[in-house]
Amino acid sequence: MARFFITSSYLFLLLIITSISACKAQQKSAPASAEIAPGASRVKTFVPLLKNKRVGIFANHTSMVGNTHIVDTLRKLGVNITVIFGPEHGFRGNADAGEKIGNYTDEKTGLPVISLYGSKRKPAAEDLKNVDVLLFDIQDVGVRFYTYISSLEEFMEAALENGKPLMILDRPNPNGFYIDGPVLKAPYRSFVGMQPVPVVYGMTIGEYAMMIAGEKWLSPKANAKYDYYRTASNSADTPFHFQVIKCENYTHQSKYQLPVKPSPNLPDMGSIYWYPSTCYFEGTVMSEGRGTAAPFQIFGHPSLPKDLFAFTPVSTAGSKEPKLKNQLCYGWNLRGSDTEILKKLNGQIQLAYLLQAYKLFPEKDKFFILAKSGKKEDHFFNKLAGNSDLMDQLIAGKSEAEIRKSWQPDLTAFKNIRKKYLLYAD
Repeated sequence: MARFFITSSYLFLLLIITSISACKAQQKSAPASAEIAPGASRVKTFVPLLKNKRVGIFANHTSMVGNTHIVDTLRKLGVNITVIFGPEHGFRGNADAGEKIGNYTDEKTGLPVISLYGSKRKPAAEDLKNVDVLLFDIQDVGVRFYTYISSLEEFMEAALENGKPLMILDRPNPNGFYIDGPVLKAPYRSFVGMQPVPVVYGMTIGEYAMMIAGEKWLSPKANAKYDYYRTASNSADTPFHFQVIKCENYTHQSKYQLPVKPSPNLPDMGSIYWYPSTCYFEGTVMSEGRGTAAPFQIFGHPSLPKDLFAFTPVSTAGSKEPKLKNQLCYGWNLRGSDTEILKKLNGQIQLAYLLQAYKLFPEKDKFFILAKSGKKEDHFFNKLAGNSDLMDQLIAGKSEAEIRKSWQPDLTAFKNIRKKYLLYAD
């Protein structure tokens, strides 16, 4: 269990122990046969800290303890949950990507659900008036443009700005075994990329939270509160202000199989593994496979050569209006066993399909979906990439080797930051 802002007499010692433990974790791997246990399953560790507290929880359909949702688990254990916050795709996880969801009452629990995706992305002071402690438990996939880490950041800011202790129940990162891609530049900051990290950053959501707090990447008010709580004299009012409940038996080399699909268009591990490499197609006129059985594994366009793989996107429960709906497309089908996919990926983002698609596309000036403003920082492709360099490199005909080389200085700098916050062996 990684703990921050502990009461005064133990603060300095605990910070030293935490640092030593993190270093040792990088040298010692979990037993190969040990079953990975997400932080949420360690109820005996964290539930006592919630006793007699009013709890606000940020959760969705992935927030499971075994076969039971964490909200139901905690309520059975006597935890007083007063409000639920929901991210993109909603608390029950069945909304389309980007679909705006309003506040409502959850039918199963009768609890109020406040949506934090759409026009409102951060809890207001009014939302927290009946909350003593905030809890975060959502399964991430370790990719910068997957919006759960943006929701985490906003939630952390609300907790610190309003003086509410925050507990994060850590979960394994299914893409945590490598670090790759362009690092985001400040002008391209958006909800699909808020911080200067690469597309694949190799951290659990708990480690990521520690990094954005430790590097002062939060709002000025939240950063100031973080520093305030770090001083021993200001920490005695509560056992913790920011705490991460670690996973057990997890390392960054673990190939963790998600027991629940994290969102409608990441239905299996194949889509999750290919997502960092093929989500760029969302910023182009090509189908990224929404409306098929294998989003992000199947992609293409009607104008590509007809000897390629053929498919037709259709309306589905998780993608009611997919791009190129009901149009016959030609492109690629990357489906295969997990072993085959991991071998193809070879521990890095694969750019070959993006390069080939652009090369084969007949009308190059229509390949990218351009913003009406005409500004480079507004083009969605550039928001996904985190800069305009990748688009410029594609247009200029740069090779994959040249593109990858351009990433290396920023990747090296990020890796030096990242290693300060690791809780698990690399």
